[in-house]
Amino acid sequence: MDLKEIQNLIKFVSNSGVAEVKLEMDDVKITIRTTLETAAPEPTYVQQLPAQAPVQQIIATPAAPAAAAPVAAAPATDDSKYITIKSPMIGTFYRKPSPDKPMFVEVGSSIAKGDVLCVVEAMKLFNEIESEVSGKIVKILVDDMSPVEFDQPLFLVDPS
Repeated sequence: MDLKEIQNLIKFVSNSGVAEVKLEMDDVKITIRTTLETAAPEPTYVQQLPAQAPVQQIIATPAAPAAAAPVAAAPATDDSKYITIKSPMIGTFYRKPSPDKPMFVEVGSSIAKGDVLCVVEAMKLFNEIESEVSGKIVKILVDDMSPVEFDQPLFLVDPS
């Protein structure tokens, strides 16, 4: 069960009016409790047990690594001329200020230093992420409303 599925489950439970839901699967135990508006909110606990995946042994022939090396080298060379804008915090990535507003930036958008590129929500606070460089957005590396980690690449910018 990934984080997106857990977030959707939490939203579903909070909208359904149920007081508590417990879900136990092979490697995941989730308890979601909802509270009244006047009561202090209780935390939602998510506990994931270590997966007992079987150990697999992979034997590669010499031809396979040689074929994979040029493919991996080509994107690295193309991306090396671009500046990567990374997330300064853990949270949820949003490409627009609110659901009814347009996106901050699109691929091909010209940006200046200080322009707002996105919003990262952390603990119910919406933090605007501003560009530290001027240039053109080449690639958006994260989907809208996706969880992001600290220092995770968000955008590739061509500074020329």
